[in-house]
Amino acid sequence: MTEQQQTYYPPGGLSIKDCALVAIATGRRARNLRELRDGIGEAAAASVYYHFWGSLLRPTFDDPRFHNGFAIWADHALHNTALAERLSVIDPTDYPDTNELRKHVLDIVDSALDEGEQIATAPDDNLFDFIRSQIVVFGTRRTLDDPSELPNAVATMTRTSVFYHFIDARRRTPGSVDDFTTWLSDIDREKYGDLTTRLASIDPFFATLVETRDELARAFHDFFGG
Repeated sequence: MTEQQQTYYPPGGLSIKDCALVAIATGRRARNLRELRDGIGEAAAASVYYHFWGSLLRPTFDDPRFHNGFAIWADHALHNTALAERLSVIDPTDYPDTNELRKHVLDIVDSALDEGEQIATAPDDNLFDFIRSQIVVFGTRRTLDDPSELPNAVATMTRTSVFYHFIDARRRTPGSVDDFTTWLSDIDREKYGDLTTRLASIDPFFATLVETRDELARAFHDFFGG
């Protein structure tokens, strides 16, 4: 199953999935800011997506001060902390799609280039590798038949299920929302309106998946009890 497939909602239920985000080398590398800018401009949307979201799913020892691959490289390889900080505060959930996110990243890099910051060159052992992602989806044989099951179900979900249903779903659903919101709205938009509003306020980008899972579980517990 690939990233183009939709979440399956059986009659009255939500089919729980798990996933893995596969990293695929593109063969493209950058050694300075100009090459980084050109690579971002030409990269597939799946590459931009990976360099923002991939670290949530893979074991990483990246600098926790910076929240995406572009920012980390700007600091570690180009020693441009000011640029790294500007890139790091970008929240991909603020953009309707990956191409809008790409445009904002390019605006920041272009601004740095206009200021003459393209001179720094990364060492050969620290070039920026453009990676693209492909999501592989697995069935769990678990289906939620009623929204009241959400508190316990979400509290015991794997990190990767949380990623699939709450983050990656935004690329798949017509309204660019999470799977829980889509399911609840399909059942009764008015009844679950307060809950879906609370879900919309949860920002998963600057948190770990465990923290996001715990916040989701609290939201469902507060609404349904139990």
